[in-house]
Amino acid sequence: MDERILIVEDEPKLAQVVGEYLNQLGLQTHWLDNGTQVIPWVREHQPNLMILDLMLPGRDGLDIFRELRTFSDIPVIMATARIDEIDRLIGLELGADDYVCKPYSPRELTVRVKNLLRRMTRPLHEQANDSRIQINAECMEASFNGQKLDLTPVEFRLLEYLFNHPARVYSRAQLMDRLYDDHRIVTDHAIDSHVKNLRRKLQSIEPECDVIKSIYGVGYKLEF
Repeated sequence: MDERILIVEDEPKLAQVVGEYLNQLGLQTHWLDNGTQVIPWVREHQPNLMILDLMLPGRDGLDIFRELRTFSDIPVIMATARIDEIDRLIGLELGADDYVCKPYSPRELTVRVKNLLRRMTRPLHEQANDSRIQINAECMEASFNGQKLDLTPVEFRLLEYLFNHPARVYSRAQLMDRLYDDHRIVTDHAIDSHVKNLRRKLQSIEPECDVIKSIYGVGYKLEF
């Protein structure tokens, strides 16, 4: 594999163990132990995935992540010793791809890394072939189990965006930014309403359909 994984961790022994596990998979790794080093290094080297500790010297991990998402969409697994649920929710709401709490198993972490890399590197047409959902962006048409869905423009954009980023959790605010081109002011309830209507239309074709998942206190994701 040619993928390079950036490990941002201020505990040398833990970083070494994680790096050894990832190297055994044939992955290249690079280790940084100070938060101020991260953004410049990412801009220069463009890693394929980052394991980001939240409690770092120099700069807080959440602050790093906020800036990262202004210019990069690389997958990020957040790791932290913080135990408060709010830290996990904030990380997911900002758009993190996964979250692990210390102490964690390096073996489990490598599995999460493998799954994320597999998901991110699969061509979009292969994802679509594995799914009951078919999207035609040019015609703004979507079908489910071979049946055309009668969607509003906003519902289509919602389904298309979630479909193109499977298993990734998006907050209501993030979805609003992507669904309304005119940046109109809408409430969180508007997103909930669109999701509810989209689910209803999917379930009219398959009553047990649950591909759109609600993540309590955070937002939504699409999971095949």
